[in-house]
Amino acid sequence: MRQMLPAPLAFSTAGLPESRRVELWESHNAAALIGLRCRTLTASVLEATEINVQLERIHLARVRGNPHVVERDQALVRRRPADSIALFLSLAGEAFFYHDDGVRVVQPGEMLMCDADRPYLRGFSHGLEELVVKVPRDVFAQVTGLEQVVRPVVVPFGAGASSFARALARVVGAATRFDDPQPADEKGLLELVAAVTGPDRGDLVTAYRAAAQAYIDQHLADPALSAPQVAAAVGISTRHLSRVFGEAGTSVRQYVLSRRLEAAHSLLERPATTTTVAAVAHRCGFASAAHFSNAFRAHFGERASDVRRRAGA
Repeated sequence: MRQMLPAPLAFSTAGLPESRRVELWESHNAAALIGLRCRTLTASVLEATEINVQLERIHLARVRGNPHVVERDQALVRRRPADSIALFLSLAGEAFFYHDDGVRVVQPGEMLMCDADRPYLRGFSHGLEELVVKVPRDVFAQVTGLEQVVRPVVVPFGAGASSFARALARVVGAATRFDDPQPADEKGLLELVAAVTGPDRGDLVTAYRAAAQAYIDQHLADPALSAPQVAAAVGISTRHLSRVFGEAGTSVRQYVLSRRLEAAHSLLERPATTTTVAAVAHRCGFASAAHFSNAFRAHFGERASDVRRRAGA
């Protein structure tokens, strides 16, 4: 079962006194994510937003900002230890990462993994949007077998990258969306982290299932979505994919139907929407309105129109 998504914590410098934005941004990050020092590159005012989601053991975030530099020096590490491994997944804006091991340049579609308690300097000359996964050191060691991350590692997650890295970005991105965030399965996330560190680490069955689920969730609206398509995206055979879902007591077809119905229910119960039941069915990948109506009633024990009517009352 998927976990319910905890309430996201949103923070923005918009509307704050311009002279205090850096100070308040630093204070927020120290409490919500990772303590750091921040400064803008020019005389421009800091414009930044952040969405944080705390799961049972790991922390997820989405960060946006205009050009600036952040620093985590030894004094700050001692004062505010994170005791975590950090994964920064770049969505927009080239970034540099200065570390005692050298300099890394991280492009959109690349993930930087590092020890959050080893001093570093990060810069975003064209602004940024990135996803963050913060994994406590003991949890990281437990799922990956790695006691430490000695050197920063850059891993691609864009087109052509491993299905595990792409799935990690999809799941974290969906959980930290500004609008309509989606529940994140922490166990699956951790197995994806383990798989990204190396093919011999972690539970690959769980990682493959998490990668497949992430792909399915992203393509629910496609009525032609099929098991062979999902298997090809994940990089395994259709038979292997069937075994992966079978170990969880379901099938690809059942999972797709369940997720489509859950997505439809979520849309129907929005009080402000004027979308018709038929339009919701189409938006969630149902080619037949009759099939949708029958499946919805069998799954939820009530008609889709009843949910829609109740939401509008």
